[in-house]
Amino acid sequence: MNETTVCVVGNVATQPVYREASTGASARFRLAVTSRYWDREKNQWVDGHTNFFTVWAKKSLATNVGASVSVGDPVLVQGRLKVRTETRDGQSWTSADVEATAIGHDLSRGTSAFRRPPKGDTGPVSPPQPEPSWETPPPTSADATSQQRPEPVGVT
Repeated sequence: MNETTVCVVGNVATQPVYREASTGASARFRLAVTSRYWDREKNQWVDGHTNFFTVWAKKSLATNVGASVSVGDPVLVQGRLKVRTETRDGQSWTSADVEATAIGHDLSRGTSAFRRPPKGDTGPVSPPQPEPSWETPPPTSADATSQQRPEPVGVT
């Protein structure tokens, strides 16, 4: 079967929603991907258009996403691209989803400490959060400083 495999690099735009179901764990979050380009006239980097993807993770990847990823984290997502078109209230909507096969922090923009979950651990490390609003407002300067996490000193 022909599938479109993509690797997208961006920032987590919404708090991941983790769910346990009879078919296994699942998690989803929105990913914001903004292109940047060099504007020769302005002699500076300029942000281009922002694309939003809904990222879906299943099974152990979902569990690890629920314990490791938060709003604002720079991440890389690899997976299968699914583009859907539907009609709601007479309007046509197109959405792009990524069924993730791998998700990781973008280490070109920060540090991360890898930890394996204990064997037999099937739940997320942190308790499930209530469903967030998909419309996340841009962070204010006070929010940006409160979301900073200390970097690990060292891993032994």
